Amino acid sequence: MYIIITDMNIGMIGLPQTGKKALFELLTGHKPSENEVASGKPINGVAEIRDSRFDALVAMYKPKKEVRARIELELLPKIEKDAISKGDIFTDIAEVDALCHVVRAFKDDSIYHASGSVDPKRDIDAINSELLLHDLIFIEKRFERLDKKIKQTKEEASIKERDLLAKLKAHLEKDQPLRTLEISADEDKLLTSYPFLTRKEIIIALNVSEDQLKNKPPVEGDNIMQVSAKVEAEIAALDSEEERKAFLTDLGITEPAMNILTRLCLKTLKLISFFTVGQDEVRQWNVKAGATAAEAAGVIHSDLQKGFIRAELIKLSDLKELGSEDAVKAQGKFYLKGKDYIVEDGDILSIRFNV
Repeated sequence: MYIIITDMNIGMIGLPQTGKKALFELLTGHKPSENEVASGKPINGVAEIRDSRFDALVAMYKPKKEVRARIELELLPKIEKDAISKGDIFTDIAEVDALCHVVRAFKDDSIYHASGSVDPKRDIDAINSELLLHDLIFIEKRFERLDKKIKQTKEEASIKERDLLAKLKAHLEKDQPLRTLEISADEDKLLTSYPFLTRKEIIIALNVSEDQLKNKPPVEGDNIMQVSAKVEAEIAALDSEEERKAFLTDLGITEPAMNILTRLCLKTLKLISFFTVGQDEVRQWNVKAGATAAEAAGVIHSDLQKGFIRAELIKLSDLKELGSEDAVKAQGKFYLKGKDYIVEDGDILSIRFNV
């Protein structure tokens, strides 16, 4: 049974023949049927977060049950010229919380490229331009409505909204996505209902060949990573962990790119993880960055938040260093926290409550 703790999701986008569907299958374990693909509708899946901290806790507690954190992924229809002109793809993009843009960087003469040649930077710029254009067109249409309303009513809220949209328009016209524009909390509230695509955080996954993995990425940036769908499929097909480790060692890789990609998705959604541990179960939970202990308790169960008394906290680094909960307590590193404690990534929590 899959348990999703937040309603947030990542939409996977890309041009045809980029390896987007292959990566989706590797991440979620769901192979879309021909009917699903032909429908032209988003395809839903669930990806487990691959986190070495979770693995370390499982090794330590040897629980009867282990549950990794998970995120929702949507495989969006491939971006082609007719899809862009119809605008359906933009509606799909507007409904996800963040994006993973899969870009082809591998060369293979047997697989066609929509633009006739492999050029990752060109393809990234092309998609970014389409998203920018969508937001500009939306602002222009909204301007028309607001101008009519302001002429009729001179409503202060409409004037304020128009001024904000003018600020956004000026930023977009510099070829800058809206996610790079600083806005106030009040401005953010005004924009929450608008389908701005360039406000969404985006990961660029460069799908490379095996021999490119050790090379410097052809395009660089904080949100860019390299992955070889072909290599990842070979890793996933191996029977044992020992075989996988040997295969990675031969390639000079420390861990599968799928692991890194799932964690990057979590970061892009502005989520962090905390853990609950014991011999019965070790579980990793997702919670929004900046969440309080009471809010984290609510992620586990609403009753825990309602009847919250305190959170018992152990830092993962202390547990790993000292080797056991008893040793942590003996060193005075077992903490009691109230409902307003801000949860940190990697915290180990036990919630005390009374309903």
